[in-house]
Formats: sequence, structure tokens, C-alpha cells
Amino acid sequence: MAVSHWLLTSVCFLLPFLTQVSAQQQGCSVNNSKPSIYENNPPGYVVTTIHMEPGFTVMIDPNSPDARFFTLQGSELQLNRSVDYEKDPLLMVYLICRNTDGQSDSLEIFVTILNVNDNSPVFKRTNLTKIVPEDTKVNATIVAREDLSASDADPDTVFYELTTIVPDTDGYFAIKGVNNPEIYLQKALDYDKFNLTTLVLYARDRPVGSTAITNTATATINIFIEQADTKPPWFLPCTFINTDNSVCISSPYTGKVNISEVSTEPLILEPGPIYAVDPDCTINEKIVYSIVGGDTDKLFSVDADTGNLTMNKAATSPGSYLLQVMATQVNNIQKYSTVSVEIKVIAKSNYPPYFESRIYNGTVFVGLASRRFVFQAGDPSSPLMITAVDDDYPNKVNPNIEYYIKNSTNFITTKDGLILTNVMLPSPETVTIEAVGKDMVSLEEASTVIVVEVILATAVTSSDKIYTVQDMAILGGTLAALLLIALVFLGVVIFKQHGKPVKHLIREKFSKEISESYQNQSYEHDEHSDVGTKQHETSENSSVQSITQVLEQQALSLPSSNTEEIDSLPKASIASTINFDQEEKEEVDEEIKLEKEVKSILKTDWHAVDDGYKAVWFKIDVDPDAGKRVEVIEDKAADNDDDSDQDLQKNDDDEEEDYDKDCHHRGLGVSFASESSSLPAAEVTVNISLTDAVTEDNSHL
Repeated sequence: MAVSHWLLTSVCFLLPFLTQVSAQQQGCSVNNSKPSIYENNPPGYVVTTIHMEPGFTVMIDPNSPDARFFTLQGSELQLNRSVDYEKDPLLMVYLICRNTDGQSDSLEIFVTILNVNDNSPVFKRTNLTKIVPEDTKVNATIVAREDLSASDADPDTVFYELTTIVPDTDGYFAIKGVNNPEIYLQKALDYDKFNLTTLVLYARDRPVGSTAITNTATATINIFIEQADTKPPWFLPCTFINTDNSVCISSPYTGKVNISEVSTEPLILEPGPIYAVDPDCTINEKIVYSIVGGDTDKLFSVDADTGNLTMNKAATSPGSYLLQVMATQVNNIQKYSTVSVEIKVIAKSNYPPYFESRIYNGTVFVGLASRRFVFQAGDPSSPLMITAVDDDYPNKVNPNIEYYIKNSTNFITTKDGLILTNVMLPSPETVTIEAVGKDMVSLEEASTVIVVEVILATAVTSSDKIYTVQDMAILGGTLAALLLIALVFLGVVIFKQHGKPVKHLIREKFSKEISESYQNQSYEHDEHSDVGTKQHETSENSSVQSITQVLEQQALSLPSSNTEEIDSLPKASIASTINFDQEEKEEVDEEIKLEKEVKSILKTDWHAVDDGYKAVWFKIDVDPDAGKRVEVIEDKAADNDDDSDQDLQKNDDDEEEDYDKDCHHRGLGVSFASESSSLPAAEVTVNISLTDAVTEDNSHL
């Protein structure tokens, strides 16, 4: 039995005196009568050694307070059991020394037990459960200190640490300090993020991170989150706009009604009927609906319990109504939300749109970039296009229909119904997708199935090849050069085949000018005919040369890159052009000679020379004394009107026949000559007719 504290104090006070007495006893002695040992030493541990004089023996006094802890093994005082500092911090034992004469001495030994850190902290409760409302204020105490404090049998300071074992719940709960285990709320709770967590509180007799031997105790705290009424109603469907899913925004509702008609059923809306929920799902407060704006004509009503929208009366004019519908919690009017509902008033649709083909088949190549056409199966040159028709329209073409792909993100469609890839397709496969055509006014829909075969590319088609700007520029330049060469060659061929009509037109123009210069004038300028002939020849030659020069300039104006192509033209073409010029010159000379022989028969004065030449004079101008051979034409116009008319008609018919023959043979030559001489086609025709008429009159004379 351990001695009491007051007894130990008394022993310590008397110890010097006892030591002195012991020193006087020569039979038994010890080196240290107050040894110190650590607790938890095993049995047999030597406490001290006893020195005995000859003839003396030693034994443990059974009346010693702590005799049960010791034993004598020869001259060694040993422990016979382990000692716990927390129970027996000091031990006292008496030793009796005796000799053969019966003389005895007494030794008192005090053993001090040293503490060893051999005890862990102890919690009053190692498992706790707490229910915490979701709307608990930050910094509020969750578990009090007295419920979590740990004790240590060793006189050590206890250090605390709080952790959580549930993922994504860190940072919500904390302790007041390393020596204060009180748990408080550090961050606002959200039932939608988590509704329970488990905390572990560690108690240590050494600081965290200490290298000394540390004893640890743990306590488990289970936290259950109780949902609170914290959120207003949500209209469905809605889209979360933040990562913690605490805010959900709904899209507007849309619907349609026919003009001058009252629907007896609840209106069909997109994306669905009006419906709101309490996001605090465990509470699930009742929701009531009402129209709070946009219905100035009181055309619509909403059911307070179901949210179904109905009509009170017919709409009399086309347009749209933008209603504001509010959903409110019954228990708290401040918990509310509003949503827009657009109702379009349209003309009645008797027939929904539909696809004439239930299945479309298309193909596309593997590895093409996105936004490439899907082609019709079996026709890789025709893009696949889906078309929905509507019998409400005379031609079945509804301009309000738009298309979209419903169940695939690998393909998209244009508003016109062309199917395109939306991603690069990596491997061959067969894809079945659903396409929808929606009337954006009546909101009616039609659907069809598209089966797309993704195949390996065997060859690059023209639709897949990408032409650069440089490619298009080179192609354009080449085509322009070929066009100019073709025009030059065509001009040469035309002159070769139709040169004569061209020369005839040019000759007619100059004949007209010469005829005008000599009309009603005397022929006294015959001596200057050579000069006129030369001028005429020069004019005609210059006209022909100007045409040739134009063609040469066009050839020279070609790009340098085409020079070789021009030089490569057949030599015969150039030679034919030269021969054409020579023939032109010879024929012009013949024409001039002919004009010298054919002179005007209309005269205003008398010429006695030049026998064989006949002239026509009016009677009033004839000199009776001339004595020459003169035939006088009497003024018998009235008598010969019919004959003259017949002759004139005959001449006109002959002229028209000749002109038609000329036009038939001239072909493109007439048009080309008209352009080259800068004369209108009608003027050239008149000149030809006048010249032919004069020639015929001269032949008759």
C-alpha cells in the first residue's frame, strides 16, 4: 500500500536523522537509501544493493508499507512487480539486519517512482451525433467544449486536431484552438451540396509534429444537415448557372393561339407546361400561381394550383402577348419567382408539317474537318438536304420551317435543311440521327430519320478540294489569254472567208461620197479624176489597214505569258492575211477604174467633147442652137406615171432581191464591216441600194 502524502513528508524530515543512525549501525548499510526508478520497470529490476558485515543477515520487514513490491535476492533489493507512477509515486521498505548474537539493526529505504508518458488522453464520449440546421449562422457553436475535452493520466497538456473523412466537406467546421476542442460552424451550410459529414477529433499529449513519443485518443462526431427553407421556387426546366447548383434560371415559355378562336383546353406551351417546384425538396412547400403582368385584355387565366394556362376569350388581332406568371410559396409570400410566357396569335394552321421521306440516306468521308457537307447516298456530288412540306401552303413550301438535329452533336443542319458534320469523324461507322423541322410560327414539328454512312475516302472529290486565291487567279489569267487568242483567230477566219462583203461595204461608202460630190455638177473635173482615184484608194487602203492594225494591236496587247501561243499560230493564217490585203488592193483598183468609166448622166451645162458619152438634160436647159446630138425628154410625167411606177417597183424589187442575196452571202461579214467603219447598219444598207440603182440606170442607158 502506498504511503500517504503526510507520511512521506514526515519521513523526508526525519530522513537525515535516520541516515545518521543507520550510519552508526555497522551491521548493514546501503549506498543510497533514496533511490529513484522509472515506472513500469519489469519484475527483478534491482533497486539497490545492501552491504552486510560478517555475521549479519538481512531481511525485509513484513510490516513495511510497501513490502509487497520488493524482494531480496542475496544482497540485492529487487522489484517483484511493475510500479505505476500514477498509482504509487513513492515506495517505502524496511530492512532488518541481524547477527548470530541476536543483535539487529533496521534500515529504511525510500524509492521514488519517476513518471513515464505511458497514458493516452481519454474522451468522456468517443462517439457523438449532432443535427445541424442548414440555416445555422456562421460561428455558431456546434459541440460544446465540455462534451469534447479529453483527460490524461499523465500530467501532460492535451492538444486537439479536427479533420473530416467525407470528401468535399472540408472547411465547414473547426475547433476554437489547439487546446480548446469546442467545434463551431466556419462556413454557411448548403443542403444541396451535402447533408451529412463525419468529423474526427484527435487528442494528443504532445504537440502536432513533435518527435517525442505521443499518445493519441480520438472521438467521432457525426453531423447531419437538416434542410431549411432557404430558396424561392424554381420554374422547370431550368439551367444551373454556378458550379454548386444553388441558382437555377428558367427559360421563357412560348405558346400559340388561333385568331378569333377560344381554346377550351389548357394551352400547349414550349418547352413544357408552367410548373414550379420548391428547391428545398425535403420541405417541398406548396406553390400557387398567378398572372401579374402582360394580360391587359384579360384574355388568359392561370390555375392557381396546377399552373395550366387557359383562355377567357378570343384574340381579335394578330400579335403577341408577353405574360408574367408568378409562383409563390404558400407559407411565405416572400419566397417567389416570376417567368415570361409569350403567346403568339396566328392564323389557324389546318395541317402540320411533315417529311415526304421517312428516311434519308447520306454518306460522308472519314477524317474531314467539321462543317463539311453530308452527301446523298450514291451521289457524292449532291449535298444531302431534308425538306418538310406543309399542306397549308399552295406550293407546300412553308418559309417558317427551320431544321435542327435532335439526338446527335456530331452533325448539324442549316435552316434550309442541309446536313453538315459538326466534328471530325475518326472512323467508319453508321450513324442514325433524328432531324426535326419546326414551324417557328405555329410551333408544330415534324421529324425524320437520317442514316449517315461514315466511309473511308477513296478519292478526293471536287467538292472536297480547297482552291486558293492563287489557283483562281492563275485559272482566270489562263482563260482570259485563251479567250483573246480565240477572238484573234476568229477575226482572221472571218476576214478570210468573208473579206469580199467587207470590201464591198467599204466601197459602197466611198461611192456614196463620190456620187454626192458630183451630183448636179458638170463633168469638167475629169482631169482631176486621177487625184480623186488616188485619194479613194488611199482611203480604202487606210480603212483596211486600220482594221488590220486593230487586230495586230489586240494581238500585241496580249500578256507576255501568251506570246508563245500567238507565235505558235499556223503560218498559213498569216500568209492568208497578207494575200487578203493584196487581193483587197487589186479589187479596189478595179472599182476605181469602173467608176471612171461610169459617169453621172445628170448635167447642168453642155459638153461638146467626149463622143460616145451620153447625158440627160432637162428641156428647159437645152440650147436649140447647139446642133449636137441631143435627145430631148419631153415632160410626159403624167402620161407615164403608171409605167414609171411599174419600173420603179421593178427596180425596187430587184434591189431588194440583190440586197437579200448580198446579206445572205455576207453573213457575219456585214456586221463586222459595219462595226469597223463606225457606220450604222441602216446607213450602209441605204448606200448599197442607191449605188445598185444608179448602176442599173447607167446600164439601161
